[in-house]
Amino acid sequence: MNQKKAGLFVLVIALIGCFFIFDLGQYLSLEYFETQRGQIIAYTAANPMKAAALYFMIYVLVTGLSLPGAAVMTLIGGAIFGVFEGTILVSFASTLGATTAFLVSRLLLRDWVQNKFGESLRAVNQGIQREGSFYLFGMRLVPLFPFFVINLVMGLTPLKTRTFFWVSQLGMLPGTFVYVNAGTQLGQIESTSDILSPGLLGSFVLLGIFPFIAKRLMEFIKSRKVHYDRNLIVIGAGSAGLVTSYIATAVKANVTLIEKHKMGGDCLNTGCVPSKALLRSAKMAHYIDRAEEFGLKVDNSQVDFGAVMERVQSVVKQVEPHDSVERYTSLGVECIQGEATILDPFRVRVGDKVLTTRNIVIATGARPFVPPIPGVENVDYYTSDNIWDIRQKPEHLLILGGGPIGCELTQAFNRLGVKVTQVDMAPRLMPREDPDVSEIIERRFREEGIEVLVNHSAKEFRKTSDGKDFLICEHNGQSKEIHFDKVLLAVGRKANTDNLGLENIDLKPNPNGTLPVNEYLQTPVPNIYAAGDVAGPYQFTHTAAHQAWYAAVNSLFGGFKKFKADYRVIPWATFTDPEVARVGLSEEEAKQQGIQYEVTRFGIDDLDRAIADNEAHGFIKVLTVPGKDKVLGATIVGYHAGELITEYISAMKHGIGLNKILGTIHIYPTLSETNKYAAGEWKRAHAPNKVLEWLAKWHRWQLGKKTSKPELGQSGEALK
Repeated sequence: MNQKKAGLFVLVIALIGCFFIFDLGQYLSLEYFETQRGQIIAYTAANPMKAAALYFMIYVLVTGLSLPGAAVMTLIGGAIFGVFEGTILVSFASTLGATTAFLVSRLLLRDWVQNKFGESLRAVNQGIQREGSFYLFGMRLVPLFPFFVINLVMGLTPLKTRTFFWVSQLGMLPGTFVYVNAGTQLGQIESTSDILSPGLLGSFVLLGIFPFIAKRLMEFIKSRKVHYDRNLIVIGAGSAGLVTSYIATAVKANVTLIEKHKMGGDCLNTGCVPSKALLRSAKMAHYIDRAEEFGLKVDNSQVDFGAVMERVQSVVKQVEPHDSVERYTSLGVECIQGEATILDPFRVRVGDKVLTTRNIVIATGARPFVPPIPGVENVDYYTSDNIWDIRQKPEHLLILGGGPIGCELTQAFNRLGVKVTQVDMAPRLMPREDPDVSEIIERRFREEGIEVLVNHSAKEFRKTSDGKDFLICEHNGQSKEIHFDKVLLAVGRKANTDNLGLENIDLKPNPNGTLPVNEYLQTPVPNIYAAGDVAGPYQFTHTAAHQAWYAAVNSLFGGFKKFKADYRVIPWATFTDPEVARVGLSEEEAKQQGIQYEVTRFGIDDLDRAIADNEAHGFIKVLTVPGKDKVLGATIVGYHAGELITEYISAMKHGIGLNKILGTIHIYPTLSETNKYAAGEWKRAHAPNKVLEWLAKWHRWQLGKKTSKPELGQSGEALK
C-alpha cells in the first residue's frame, strides 16, 4: 500500500473511530431531534442556506464513511426542509456520499481483492460489465442489502464511477421521496392526536407498500430489457391452438403456431369432422333400410364400404382449408411445422431453430388411450386416430368402450353392414348420463342388431391356434370369449405432454396426465398457459375453443387484467341416433351434490313435427330450482337433440327461465317446439290452483250462475 492509500486509510479509520468513541451517533436519532426540534427549525428559518449546507455536508460524511444514521437523517431532512427541498438535498447528498464510499472502497481494497480472488470473480466482473447498471438499479430500487454494503461491494468491481453515480441517483430517488415525505409528517406531530392524522397514516402506508411497488417496477423493467422475437408461441394447431393464434393475431400480436403433424388437430383429421361424415353416411344407409316407413321402395340397396370411407376423407379435405397454413399465414400467424421443445420459459426449439417469446400457450391436445390389457401389443388394433384408414369392411368389429366415441362408431359401423360387438366394463353405456338415457341408447342398439356387453371387463387378448384374435372378458365371475377380426379401442383419451421439454421448466403433469393450470389457465410457470384437452377438465372441441380465448387474452394482457375461465354452462352432445345432448346438471349429479331440484319431462313422441318425420321418440328433461323456473340442467334424447339443446344453453348462460321460453314464439311445425312444450309442462305443474278456483267462480258469476264449485262428470265437463 503506497503512502496516499495509507494516509487515506488512516483518515477513514480515525473519522470512524471518533464517531463511535465520542458517541456522535446520539445526535443522529429521532429522540435527539425531538428534543432540539424547536431550535433546529428556528435556526433553519433564520439561516436557510447555512442550514442546508451543513445538513448536506453531514449527510455526505455519514454516507461516505458508511456510518449508521442515514435513514434517520432522511426523515429529519423532510421534517426540516419539507418534501421538495428535502428530496433534492437528500438525493444529491446520498448519491455523493455513496460515490465517496464507492471510491474509498475502490482505492483501498479493489486491487488487493482482484489480485487475490480475480479468477473466482471473473464471471462476476463479466456480469457487472455487461449488466452492472441494471443490477445496481435493482438493488437501489429494491434493496436486497443495506446501501452502505452496496457502495463498498460495487467499489470492488469494474463498474465505472459515472455509471455508479447516475444509476444510484436515479435508483434511490423514489425511496428518498417516500422517506422524506414521511419525515414531513413526523415534523408536524405536536400531540398524540396527530399520530392518527390522515397525512401521517398515508405516509406510513406509502412507506410500507413502496417495496412491493418497487419490486413490480423492477419486474416490468426486467421484462422490457430482454429481447423477444415474438409475443406468443402456441404449441399445437388443434382447436385450442388455432383459436388462440387467431385471437392473438387479431389484436396485432406477433404469434407463432407450431404443429408437428397436421393443422386442425384431432377435430379435423381424426375426430369431429370424419366421425360426423361417417355418421351421416350411416344415417342415410339406415334411412334406406327404413324406406318402407316413408312409403318408398328401394331395391338392391348396398353399402359400398370403401366408398363411404373415401367420402369421409373427401369431407376432411373440403373442411381442411378452414384450418390450413395458408389461411392462418394470411391472417398474420407464423406457422411452423415441426416438433417443439421448451428450453426455458422464454425459448422454444423447433428443429435447429431456437425461438424466443414473452409467452407460451401449450395446446397439444390428447391422443387415444391404449389400455394395458395383456396381449394388446400383439393385436393389430385400431383407435380413433387410424380407423379412418380402413377400406375393407370388417366381418366382425369388436369395439371396446361405452363412452361417446365408442357409441357413435358402434352404431355407425353397424349401420354400414358390419357385425359389431360393443364391450364396456361399466354397468351401462354412457355412464356420464342418467340411467334413463342409457336405457334408450342400449335398447336402440340391441334393436338394430348390435351385441352390447356392459359390465364386461376385458382381461386378455389371445390368439387361436390358427392365428385368429379373440378377447377374454369377465362378467359376474364368468369368463367369455369374443372372437373378432378387427378391434377398435375407444376407452378414453390421454393428454399429449411427452417430449415437450416440461422437465426443463420443472412443470409436472397432474396424476391424470393433464397439465396443472389455475383459473386463468396459467401453469405454475407464470408466462406459460395451457388450453384444450391437454389442460382439461373437459375434452370437447368447443370447450377447447372457449378456453383459447382466456389463454390468449390472459397471456397477452394478464399484466393489466386477467379473466377467470367460465365453466358454468358447458354443453355437449353424443351423436348417436337418437342423439343425446346435455347442459348443466343431470339428475344423478344433482343427487350426488345434494342439490335440490324439480324435474319436468316432455315426451318427443307427442310432437307433431317428430311424428311427421317418423322420428317420434325420446324425451326432454329439465331440472329447475324447486318452485322456480330457473334452469339447473337439461337433457334431450331424440332427433337433432344437439341442435335443440341450444335454447337451454342460452337460458342458463343469460339467466332466462322457463316462463320466458314459454312466452317465446316458436315456429310450427318444428322440433324446437319441444322446448316450449317442456316449459308448458312446468307451467302446468306450477299453476296457481287457488287463483284458478276463484276465476272459475267469477266466470260462473258472470254467466249468472251459482258460484259454488261446479260438479264435474267423468269426462271432466261440468254437470248441469
